[in-house]
Amino acid sequence: MTSTPVLFCRSLLFNICYISWAMLSAIIFAPLFIISPRAALLAGPPWAGVVLWLARVLCGIRYEVRGKEYAVEGPYIYASKHQSAWETAFFLTQFKRPSYILKRELLRIPLWGWYLWRMQMIYIDRHAGVTSMKDMIRQSKAAIFANRPIIIFPEGTRTKPASAPVYHPGVIALYNQLKVPVIPVALNSGVFWAKDAFIKRSGTIVVEFLPPIPTGLGKEEFSSRLQDTIESASNQLLAETQAVQP
Repeated sequence: MTSTPVLFCRSLLFNICYISWAMLSAIIFAPLFIISPRAALLAGPPWAGVVLWLARVLCGIRYEVRGKEYAVEGPYIYASKHQSAWETAFFLTQFKRPSYILKRELLRIPLWGWYLWRMQMIYIDRHAGVTSMKDMIRQSKAAIFANRPIIIFPEGTRTKPASAPVYHPGVIALYNQLKVPVIPVALNSGVFWAKDAFIKRSGTIVVEFLPPIPTGLGKEEFSSRLQDTIESASNQLLAETQAVQP
């Protein structure tokens, strides 16, 4: 078992490198930002790849992907469990041009907030009510038309492993309006890179893509099926992790 001082030093070094790389990469990829939204998307994978590399080398955080046959490019909705900042980087390496649904406040982050806007990510104003939902649908239809996969975190924010889930209606609206399959995604990232936690713990994050939910289901049936699928699989991953953790 890694001692607390070592964990602290490794986590400190990681956070320094993580922030430094975010600032440096925003400058390096500035020409892509200027050229076009499609060009700006090219900045995502190298930034994310370095983040995952830093997590592996400095913190011992590796990852395994299951259900790769369901992780396909194209106009699909990926509804993922959200326990960590880790998966926001992961999906950028998994897909070529993913369009994330994110809160509008993130666009205010210096430099990278501008990239999110330029990459034509789908932003929502959580205080705008019905108007926000309509804007989300409009932007999402444009992404699907452009053959981009949509990444949505149905709970709207990071949650701790095994915490009670609260799924928001946005994913139901997307399912009803876009008429494309929804692919649930389970994971256990919060065990190693926890929400609001400074310390990063070594281990293997498992991301599991699950069979797609087809179009045409009623709202309640879809909502229940989505939540049950994601939560059951995520809880199973957590149980597997706890069984091998020292």
